[in-house]
Amino acid sequence: MIARLDLRLVPAALGVWAVTLTGLLAGWVPAAVVALLALLAAPLVWKAVSARPVARGALVVLLLAGVAATGIAVRVHAVEHHPVRLAAGHAERATLRVTLTSAPTPLRGASFGARRAADRSLVRAELQAGELAGRRVLAGGAVVLLVPTAQWRNLIAGQQMTATGKVSPPRAGELTVAAFQVFGPPADVAVAPGWQRVAEDLRDGLRRVSADVLGPAAAGLLPGLVVGDTGRLPPEVEQNFETAGLSHLTAVSGANLAIVCGAVLVLLHLVGAGPVMSAVGAGAALVGFVVLAGPEPSVLRAAVMGAITLLALVLGRQRSALPALSASVIGLLLLLPDMATSAGFALSVAATAGLVLLAPVWSSALRARGVPIGLAEAIAVPLAAHVVTAPLIAALSGEVSLVAVPANMLAGPVVAPATVFGVLATVVAPVSTWVAGVFGRLAAPELEWIILVAERAAAVPGAAFDWPSGTVGGLALAVIAAVGLIALRGKRIRLVFAVGLLLVVLVVVPVRTVLPGWPVPGWSMVACDVGQGDGLVLATGRQDEAVVVDTGPDPQRAAECLRRLGIRRISLAVLTHLHADHVSGLAALMGKIPVDAVAIGPLREPAWAMDDVARDARAHRVPVVPLLSGQRAAWPGLVLDVLGPDPALARTQSADDANDASIVLLATTPAGRVLLTGDVELPGQGRLVSSGADLRADVLKVPHHGSRYTAPRFLQAVRPRLAVISVGAGNTYGHPSPFIVDNLTRAGTKVLRTDQEGDIAILPGPQGPRYVARGDPLRAGES
Repeated sequence: MIARLDLRLVPAALGVWAVTLTGLLAGWVPAAVVALLALLAAPLVWKAVSARPVARGALVVLLLAGVAATGIAVRVHAVEHHPVRLAAGHAERATLRVTLTSAPTPLRGASFGARRAADRSLVRAELQAGELAGRRVLAGGAVVLLVPTAQWRNLIAGQQMTATGKVSPPRAGELTVAAFQVFGPPADVAVAPGWQRVAEDLRDGLRRVSADVLGPAAAGLLPGLVVGDTGRLPPEVEQNFETAGLSHLTAVSGANLAIVCGAVLVLLHLVGAGPVMSAVGAGAALVGFVVLAGPEPSVLRAAVMGAITLLALVLGRQRSALPALSASVIGLLLLLPDMATSAGFALSVAATAGLVLLAPVWSSALRARGVPIGLAEAIAVPLAAHVVTAPLIAALSGEVSLVAVPANMLAGPVVAPATVFGVLATVVAPVSTWVAGVFGRLAAPELEWIILVAERAAAVPGAAFDWPSGTVGGLALAVIAAVGLIALRGKRIRLVFAVGLLLVVLVVVPVRTVLPGWPVPGWSMVACDVGQGDGLVLATGRQDEAVVVDTGPDPQRAAECLRRLGIRRISLAVLTHLHADHVSGLAALMGKIPVDAVAIGPLREPAWAMDDVARDARAHRVPVVPLLSGQRAAWPGLVLDVLGPDPALARTQSADDANDASIVLLATTPAGRVLLTGDVELPGQGRLVSSGADLRADVLKVPHHGSRYTAPRFLQAVRPRLAVISVGAGNTYGHPSPFIVDNLTRAGTKVLRTDQEGDIAILPGPQGPRYVARGDPLRAGES
């Protein structure tokens, strides 16, 4: 079946993609050289066409590659010599008049200190005019704005405004003249076009209806299914989707458009509409969906890919689908060459190609072996999409999901009805919120099923495994997949593969999960590798139960650490202070593991962090309790004494003093005394030493990730055998300070760092505490 496919445009599509990448990544000169070579070679190939018809294909590739190379060379040259780009290298201040081409999108990822990543948003815009160092800036050129979320959150695509800030170089591989850092509100904001305002009202109506009639997780998922809006999706649900290979459901893709247009086609067919009216109706639905989601490059890409998906799956035109896909790639790259470096574009093309090339073949093979047609397609479609996209996903995330195919098989049948009900709720909401609510409630069972599938799939032992990220890792997995697909064509090899897969499922995964050398038996404390932040776990002496001190900056890494340790209940989660790199993982933790209580100190600053903690605790029905100096908490194998801060002093401090207002704990464990210091700084350390408290400890969690602001006098008072520094690899803060590390080492203290050791377990030993780093028993040692 593959042999009968029309592959004539595939080389041209690959050629256009290759030369576009050359221009974006290498500059305009190599692209111009490619264009010149194509121009010189074209007459030679033209002469060969009459003698060798096969040369026609080569001529098409040559001409299209030459056009693409010329276009990208001209564009890259214009961007590189744009006056704003030239000024970006000097970080000059500028005042620019821009038109937004996308709505502000809060930054994702880890937050640090008193700032959240989401406090800053990314906006794409088109330059209209401006002033740079006293010089007027001509119109034209794409810019990326980094703006304050609170002051820009209500803007939408199509609005014009003036912004003042500092220009800096943009990210490589984009036709962007500059990145523009803005620290104030926009000025002279113009009204958006009417169709943009209507689209935003529709999206806002969907968010309101979802919040009114659905639970928190489902209310965050429905806008994601319909228009790719995941702003309200709980972090633990988002992580489950990533592990289960379902994150594509919450991104605007060709599948969304295929579902919407397919529903319109079915409806028109039922009412007896002819082919022309059906085509017009599906086209109107496609345009309407683009308006609803916003005409951004990713949505335009999805529109084209959605049309191709419809062509391949709904109409069954397999022979015409591949040329149409190739032509779409060529057209999109000629019009929007930035897509050549877009991961979303690559994933869309790969997934669509998998559906066109592999899914029909595998579905036919399954039906030939007696598998019912519905089940055959349910297996073949997600399997084909996963096989072709896995190398790209591995290159981007450094992870390969083993549960993606069954998870998609289980979730797939309800995605279409949930999406259709969501679209209907969106369209009806401006007219009747009651009717829109009915559609929202009709989507609820499907949404809850998808969330349940993601949760259970992510909880499967060995659901995903690490893989080298980057180009090398992606290519390696692609080669393995290709070799495997070729090899599996043999009957004997298929039998061997099936036996091997069965052994992996029944033996390797359970053994890897149950007997990986981690967690090491008898651990008293584990410093989790949560990146540039703190995440500590203390054994209580009760099976599968622990006390957690801080939850790190990443929404998931602390939860993953506890999962590896087999913790099923948290009796107390202590937040030493309310900085993002200590509290951002709390919501994900409470979403995965029961928490009896959350303890915080007397300083409730910064206010946004306190609000987040209170909101997340309420959502999971977890009480928030104060933890004050002089208090004690005890479990069978753990005693916690609170040494600081002084409540009276904390009440006089502000958000700027949050580090020094950290809760300081002395933990008595089977491995000895452990001093946990949060981010307490020099004044707080001085107060602890002057208080007369016995600070001697076998293990010290070094304050503030090994910051230079640690007093030698304080270290001498503690005199630890082991010093644990919770720090992120390659951090930009210079942590840990070489001065502090040298000071500890000269005093005979063994220094352990999570950026070098990973998770670090502290255990009792015959001569004092000893440590083991996760997955490497050779690192075990005694103090």
